[in-house]
Amino acid sequence: MKHLLLLLSLFLSNILSAQTGTQSNLTLEHNGINREYILYVPQAYDGQTEYPLLLNLHGYGSSMLEQIFYGEFRDIADTANFIMAVPNGTLDPTGERYWNFFVPAGADDLGFLSDLIDEISTNYEINTNRVYSTGMSNGGFMSYYLACNLSDKITAIASVTGTMDASQLAGCTPTKPVPTMSIHGTDDAVVPYNGNITFASVPNVVDHWVAQTNTNTSPVVTQLPDIDPTDNCTAEHYLYENGTNGATVEHYKIVDGGHTWPGAIFDIGVTNHDFDASTVIWRFFSQFNSAELLSAKEENQLDKIVNIYPNPSNGTINIDINQSIDQLEIISAQGQILRSLNNVDKSLTFTSVKPGIYFVKIHSKGKVTTQKAIVR
Repeated sequence: MKHLLLLLSLFLSNILSAQTGTQSNLTLEHNGINREYILYVPQAYDGQTEYPLLLNLHGYGSSMLEQIFYGEFRDIADTANFIMAVPNGTLDPTGERYWNFFVPAGADDLGFLSDLIDEISTNYEINTNRVYSTGMSNGGFMSYYLACNLSDKITAIASVTGTMDASQLAGCTPTKPVPTMSIHGTDDAVVPYNGNITFASVPNVVDHWVAQTNTNTSPVVTQLPDIDPTDNCTAEHYLYENGTNGATVEHYKIVDGGHTWPGAIFDIGVTNHDFDASTVIWRFFSQFNSAELLSAKEENQLDKIVNIYPNPSNGTINIDINQSIDQLEIISAQGQILRSLNNVDKSLTFTSVKPGIYFVKIHSKGKVTTQKAIVR
């Protein structure tokens, strides 16, 4: 993804008015270089409550300004209450901006991003058990690199159109389970879905993290509804569950999709619009806390008090609740919260539910569980 500023100028006036938080352009000196980053702080932040931190990394030849619009999270940050940092990489010998996960003599981006987390955590109330990284293409590669080499600070990662350097798979040994999400098009001509001599294939990368997190090796596979038949591609969701201390691995396979961010505000190739990548990424991240991933948790009792049936169903979803819970959310596969109910103390029935994938998220006494419901 290169040089999108001309395209972005067509959208800035409309989008800027939609944000309610504070956006600042800042610098951090690292190894004698002033490194730039954009920091987005939601309006609700008051310094009294710890917020999660999201790193949002641009692709090769792109920039923090382009990524903050192309991989848009600010409206989600406003409602989900997290702080976002969108940093710039450095310039390679050809003058293109990039993240260095492969050249030992190049910029120390691992050290920079580690220091950036520390800098923001010093200046803001950050929940250091909830620090996440996502990125487009080269930024996705860098997110995987953080998962391998900075797992003491990174809780979970999500890659859009990025994989891993094939030579680094064997040496990737995080200190804790790291949940990962991969979103990738099968017709990606920049980072091929099936890999090449340098890049590991998407299936191999997914398998690596399935093994690392000790999840089920057989995924739950669901075809997403083809909401936009004009986008020339479809999406499949792969969910690998029951990993160590609750870790999961997810993969969105965009059949016939290109090197693009699903749900983006503009298309730079075949772009899927059946779901929004940013929304499902945050839905994924919001489940995980490093403290829980590091230590053996007690069996989640919430799974025992909530029963969803039939599953799959033909349009009616019954949710049996055996004790009062603080909040119940029903979330679409696109990441939209369809229903949110507080202080639920009885069983519920939802009828005439459209075909698709739904996530039922339960909050109770500081614990969270998410269960999947399928309507055919």
